[in-house]
Amino acid sequence: MVGVFSASFLIGYVLISRVPSLLHTPLMSMTNAVSAVTILGALLLFSVPTTPLETCFGAIAILCASFNVIGGFAITDRMLKLFKAKSRNE
Repeated sequence: MVGVFSASFLIGYVLISRVPSLLHTPLMSMTNAVSAVTILGALLLFSVPTTPLETCFGAIAILCASFNVIGGFAITDRMLKLFKAKSRNE
């Protein structure tokens, strides 16, 4: 499992670092969707009896994915505000 995690981390880092800025918003939307699925999976983990280690991993997964979702929405909102037309009174 550590090998799969390490490989996915390295591959993900390499792929995301090569994304042009024009594709940043669609990429953020996709990562928000993946994080939402991670949150649902972790919540499903809590619906069955688990060991303390599994509970800890589930809690960490929910915290990390929630941080990603909230951050993604904040950044997307900030980017959208850049494109709003300013009123003449401002």
